[in-house]
Amino acid sequence: MQTSARNELNGVVVELKSGGVMSEVAVKISEEITICATITNDARDSLVLKIGSDVSALIKSSFVVLSKEKLKATARNNIKTKVSEVVTGAVNSEVKLSIGGNKLCAVVTNDAIKDLDIKANDTVYAVFKASSVILVA
Repeated sequence: MQTSARNELNGVVVELKSGGVMSEVAVKISEEITICATITNDARDSLVLKIGSDVSALIKSSFVVLSKEKLKATARNNIKTKVSEVVTGAVNSEVKLSIGGNKLCAVVTNDAIKDLDIKANDTVYAVFKASSVILVA
């Protein structure tokens, strides 16, 4: 399957919490990093998710917010990363991030890059909501 999502993180379901309509799914993508996704219970059932299921987590690069400091926010995913490259465009920049053996990409405005002084080798936090994660089984 090909998608337009720039970020695909492969992992294993390590926790499932079911509510009346939605389920929260914890996906371990490395020894240090577990991300959270919220999906409908119907989606959980159609994917036949259970503890130990292999999944891919898709996150659009425009859903990733960058911060130089760890944020206290309602976004469930707040991952410490290292900037590997900043590719500057006319309006936006693509920020390529390294999280252990995984890669993550964020697209942010050039003004944000300038304001935060983001450059290669910087440590930044990649922040995204659990509802911004699409799971594929």
